[in-house]
Amino acid sequence: MTQQHQSIHINLPAWLNEYTQSYTLSTNLNKRMDFVITASKKNIEMKTGGPFAAAIFEIGTGKLISLGLNLVENQRLSILHAEILAIALAQQALNTYDLDSNPETKYELITSTEPCAMCLGAIPWSGVQRVVTGASSSTAEEIGFDEGAKPGNWQQALETRKIEVITQTQQESAEQVLKQYGFEGGLIYNSNKGKRM
Repeated sequence: MTQQHQSIHINLPAWLNEYTQSYTLSTNLNKRMDFVITASKKNIEMKTGGPFAAAIFEIGTGKLISLGLNLVENQRLSILHAEILAIALAQQALNTYDLDSNPETKYELITSTEPCAMCLGAIPWSGVQRVVTGASSSTAEEIGFDEGAKPGNWQQALETRKIEVITQTQQESAEQVLKQYGFEGGLIYNSNKGKRM
C-alpha cells in the first residue's frame, strides 16, 4: 500500500539567515539587485544550490521581505527555483497568498536572472507589482539550463497584467555569476538530460 506524505519540508541553508540580516535598507534599485546577485554567488560558494537568487522587497521603502535561492539539486525538488521560494517565503511572512492584498504596500520581485517558464507562470498569481531582472535567459541557456517554453514577449505579458518589468539591472555582474558557474563545471540539473519537449 502506498503511504502518502503528509507534509513537504524545505531546509534552508544555514548561512541564509545571517546573510539576510546583513541587508542594509536601500531605496536604490541597483543596491537591492547587488544584494540578490551576491546571494546567487554565495549559493554556489557554499555549495547549497544553483547560480540563482531572488528576493521580495517593498517597492517604496526597499524593505527586504524574503530571499530565495535555487535549491533544486540540494533539496531534490524541481520546483525550488529562487523566485518560487522567494514568493512562498514572502507570502508566509506576510500571512497572505496575495502580495497585492494591501493597497498601502506594493511589492517587487528582484531576480538575478530572467524568470524561466515555471517562474513566469507563478509571478502573476503572486501579487507582486514589479519584476526586476539581472542576467538574460539566453545566458542561462548558454551554459546549459533549459528555460522552458517561455514566450518571447514575456515582459509584455506581465505588463498587460499591470506588472511593471525592468530588465538588465546590474546585468554584467549577474551574468558573470552564471558564466563562472558554467566555467567551473557547475551541475546543470535539467530533467530529461536537457532535451526540449
